[in-house]
Amino acid sequence: MSTGRNSSSRIQPRTRIKFWGVRGSIPTPGPTTVFYGGNTSCIEVRAGDQIIILDAGTGLRGLGRELVSEFDGEPLQITLLLTHTHWDHIQGLPFFLPVYKPENRLRILGYKGARLGLHNILTGQMESPFFPIGLRKVPANVTIKELKEYEFDIGDVRVRACRANHPGNCVGYRLFTRGGSVAFFPDNELREKRGLLLRGTGGKAPMRASVSVEQMAEFLRGTDALIMDTQYDLPEYKIHAGWGHGCLDDVVAMAMKAQVKWLFLFHHDPDHDDTKIKGMISHARKLVKKAGAGLQVEAAREGLTVEL
Repeated sequence: MSTGRNSSSRIQPRTRIKFWGVRGSIPTPGPTTVFYGGNTSCIEVRAGDQIIILDAGTGLRGLGRELVSEFDGEPLQITLLLTHTHWDHIQGLPFFLPVYKPENRLRILGYKGARLGLHNILTGQMESPFFPIGLRKVPANVTIKELKEYEFDIGDVRVRACRANHPGNCVGYRLFTRGGSVAFFPDNELREKRGLLLRGTGGKAPMRASVSVEQMAEFLRGTDALIMDTQYDLPEYKIHAGWGHGCLDDVVAMAMKAQVKWLFLFHHDPDHDDTKIKGMISHARKLVKKAGAGLQVEAAREGLTVEL
């Protein structure tokens, strides 16, 4: 699989990751979340001449405005990778400014939704009465591809996908760039064994875990930057086990096992204010220190830029 290239004058010598949305479930604006941010899942990765976006939550709006300003009329070639189609991962798409510019191209890649195809879900959220402009009518060249393979290329970036433990069809990605590897699992619950129950949705039978902790650790082994769902602390997780979201203690242990270099706490709970998130970072670092490991831990926050 190949993709178009952006202007050679904008080739990034290093891999750059920028966080535009870090919150889970629903946007949470307000004074108590201003440091880490309240927009939902969206990350920008610049690797060589590729612009790759991970998820299209409400953080996508700010990213779109920044891209239009930066490129100032130059054609944009963008690839959007979707982990799944829950609202907090797709609702920024109607407000993504580059799709309203005819010179731009956006390619959306993802996997079939839980009940509908990817194309139907994405176009459906922009149909009347939900939104005034349909996705088929935007000026930019927008294509949607429903993936079947779990390994493919975006320019010089090798991408591997892995099923995640989350209700509905959900995946995570690992991107192999010249600067290093970036892994993104915004919605995932670590389970010791495949087949353990997750809570079902829509009146269907409960879902079962697709991947074990061992399999996840092997998939992520040696990752330079892991961005992973750590929505709950341990007491919260005991109440929410089976919901398809991560427990901080479990994720830290798995990241150490996989010899990850950097762990970025992600998918912050909408009820977690800045003080709570800072406390979770402190707890995670204590776990690492106690284990004598070299894992570096930080919480994702809007505007944070990381280079590999």
